Amino acid sequence: MHIPDNYLSPSTCATFGVAMVPVWRRAIIKIKQEVTRQKMPLLGVCAAFSFLVMMFNIPLPGGTTGHAVGAALAAILLGPYCAVISVTIALTVQALFFGDGGVLALAVNCFNMAFIMPFTAHYVFNFIKRFIENKKGEYIGVFIAGYVSLNIAALFTAIEFGIQPILFKDGAGLPMYSPYGLAIAIPAMMIPHLLVAGVLEGIITTGVYSYVKKLTPEIIYKKSNNKIKPLYFLIGILVLATPLGLLATGTAWGEWGAEEVQELVGFIPNGMKNGFNFSAPMPDYGLEGLKEYFAYILSALLGIAVIFLIIKLWGKVSYKNSQKVQND
Repeated sequence: MHIPDNYLSPSTCATFGVAMVPVWRRAIIKIKQEVTRQKMPLLGVCAAFSFLVMMFNIPLPGGTTGHAVGAALAAILLGPYCAVISVTIALTVQALFFGDGGVLALAVNCFNMAFIMPFTAHYVFNFIKRFIENKKGEYIGVFIAGYVSLNIAALFTAIEFGIQPILFKDGAGLPMYSPYGLAIAIPAMMIPHLLVAGVLEGIITTGVYSYVKKLTPEIIYKKSNNKIKPLYFLIGILVLATPLGLLATGTAWGEWGAEEVQELVGFIPNGMKNGFNFSAPMPDYGLEGLKEYFAYILSALLGIAVIFLIIKLWGKVSYKNSQKVQND
């Protein structure tokens, strides 16, 4: 679901950027109000988990690949506003350092995976818990929240792809950006996500939620971080396991390079051919001269290091500002 640059028009990207500004602003205000400096590491753990789980590509029907996102778990554990920021940070690091998702399309990807997905998961989880008030209902709610939220995010992504050839054509009447309309984009995105990727998201969300509840339930019930070490252990295991994401072959639907698009549709849309190009330091989590699996682990380490650094600096700045306000 990482939309690359030049698949959407600049005006589409700008529109979603404007839409996300109040969401980010509201999320930052809520975090300042509800998350103490001592609890900030939990935000970093959720961002790191989201970053890492998105590196685990799996084969999907149709010869493409996909991945979980981790936004539902963050929303259930910390609330949707914390999830907005944690997944936004993960997506930003992916785009700027590893070329996973477009830079111009960053706000669109955040809209789908850091806004739509967490809030969907939050409301679905609480709705189910309200009607099935026992442990079984809790876990059913977690699974369904992960499954439904990923598929709703995939649907929004498909629509964003599909409206491009309707709205933007060149002088010859050919699509300028994404070449596939709604009739192709929606089933191509939704069938694999409904059958496989959504189930994976539900399983991962339920599994990690169960792990957290068993080893550090304070996070769920008291929103404390006194026993955060088991979560760091989980992050470490995921880092070492990231090369498993290399086993899946094929490209995720809608994330092809220009040459692949030409092979598929017979031409390169002008918007792609003459569009924005950004060179990430480690594109596709690789590094020249280093074996793929080592580069993948190194990318994972660098990614989570940047994420925790961002969270730490943010915590310090927020704490100093709050102290200053209190003293004034």
